[in-house]
Amino acid sequence: MFSTGVAAPLWAGHRRWSRNRIPDGLLSWMLDSGSLTDRLKSACSGQFRVQVLNERWKRPRWDENRTLGVRASTIAWVRQVQLLCNGIPWVFARTVIPVTTLTGAQRRLACLGSRPLGAFLFADPGMLRDPMELAPLRPGHAMFSEAVAGLDQKPGEIWGRRSVFRLRGKPLLVTEVFLPPVGGSVRKRSRYGCSRS
Repeated sequence: MFSTGVAAPLWAGHRRWSRNRIPDGLLSWMLDSGSLTDRLKSACSGQFRVQVLNERWKRPRWDENRTLGVRASTIAWVRQVQLLCNGIPWVFARTVIPVTTLTGAQRRLACLGSRPLGAFLFADPGMLRDPMELAPLRPGHAMFSEAVAGLDQKPGEIWGRRSVFRLRGKPLLVTEVFLPPVGGSVRKRSRYGCSRS
């Protein structure tokens, strides 16, 4: 049993979830295999931006380690951002990049700042993406608390998706949580920066 605030959501492939379980209008976003950045830019008429909430070296959560196939003692660059449409947060995103991934060209991943990760990933012709997992997030899940922090009204449930991307065989885990109604209602202050090891 996990203590409040640190429980992991039940991540599973989309076939595990019945289509009527996922809110109307969200399924196409959840299952879209293209760049979420590009789709948001299109939906926002160009008024899209990335707001960095925090990024630093830390140990990933146990379920993230398991998904990445790395040891519990692994250190990773963890980046949390909001993706904003017309100044309103639509998506909370968390990226976990093991230190062993940050070599060669991938070292730039630790210094994206307010640039979108998707532009980097989908520009790499050798990028591979594992099947997506979906999950409902509720109060009591650590990521739920992080995703809804700053929202005036806290929903009872939100949905997220995650998948492992591989760049030259090196993994990173990207989780994207859709804020209601695929967009929140508040703005948060940004904390920009690029730490280097």
